[in-house]
Amino acid sequence: MASPDQKTPAAEGFRMPAEWEPQVAVWLSWPHNYKTWPGQFRPIPYVYAEIVKQISRFEEVRINCAKPLQARAKRLCAKAGAEMSRVKFYDHPTNDAWCRDHGPIFVKHRKTEEVALTDWHYNAWGDKYPPYDLDNKIPARVARKLKVRRLVNDMVLEGGSIEVNGRGVLLTSEQCLLNENRNPHLSKRQIERNLKNYLGVKTILWVGDGIIGDDTDGHIDDITRFYKADGFITCLEPNKRDSNHRILAENLQRLRGFRTAKGKGYDIVELPMPKPFALQGQRVPASYVNYLVINGAVLVPQFRQPKRDAEARRIMGSCFPEREVVGIDCYDLIWGLGSLHCISQQQPA
Repeated sequence: MASPDQKTPAAEGFRMPAEWEPQVAVWLSWPHNYKTWPGQFRPIPYVYAEIVKQISRFEEVRINCAKPLQARAKRLCAKAGAEMSRVKFYDHPTNDAWCRDHGPIFVKHRKTEEVALTDWHYNAWGDKYPPYDLDNKIPARVARKLKVRRLVNDMVLEGGSIEVNGRGVLLTSEQCLLNENRNPHLSKRQIERNLKNYLGVKTILWVGDGIIGDDTDGHIDDITRFYKADGFITCLEPNKRDSNHRILAENLQRLRGFRTAKGKGYDIVELPMPKPFALQGQRVPASYVNYLVINGAVLVPQFRQPKRDAEARRIMGSCFPEREVVGIDCYDLIWGLGSLHCISQQQPA
């Protein structure tokens, strides 16, 4: 954290841009941990290769990948049809593949446009999946490779637990950030102060709980996202008998109560959840809100449910009318309890 006589990143002029702002690249961490997809790992590298292909149509893809894994990863990406001149591999060993959470959270200076990265402590969602020592080193490795400033804060924070609109507002969930397994020594006010000081936001909006099956303790990127500075896209469960119905209805009520800096209510787009499904008796946190915005496109998770998948693409197209909507089959990926947004981290231009 910044010392008393040191300016905070926000005081220096840094802010976290919205995901829809221009990007120079998207970061991924190449999958290799069989335990993440128990009995289901075989298709996962091919899914990643398809995602690399789609992102590389629009911008650069930068991949954390230990040297011994790179040859096969490159072959798979090339075979999938990726634009390999836009795909770069970095010898950054990892424990797991969830780059949104263990990767750097980039910030940009309001005046000079300098891009720096913030480096928070990562504990694998409350010490659920040790070891995570290599993952916790990724932001430092990326900073050295890119030769950018690294702004360190020892608070536990994952990228999937926050959502910003680029205009000073951050959205998060109480279930995650106030969880005893993250920062039990910090009060809500102290957590808010860290977010404001390091990500350049002025207002923190809190929803309640996350969806069933989410082992991250309620990450916001499975529940509600900004699609514009004054608009949310939020998932709802139409089936009243489903456990997610009450959770998501309560979050919707909170969203309706939020006000912009001008005192107006936010526009809210409702996005139905996919039909629930489970692996080995465990419900997976499938959500269309786990999309990824890139330059010129929005990548939307698909779960082999033709009607609901198509409806999700239609709704996303209405929210991002100037971007191509690209559906990505995440049926295999979600067995690891995360999908598109969870595996990626954008680097602003």
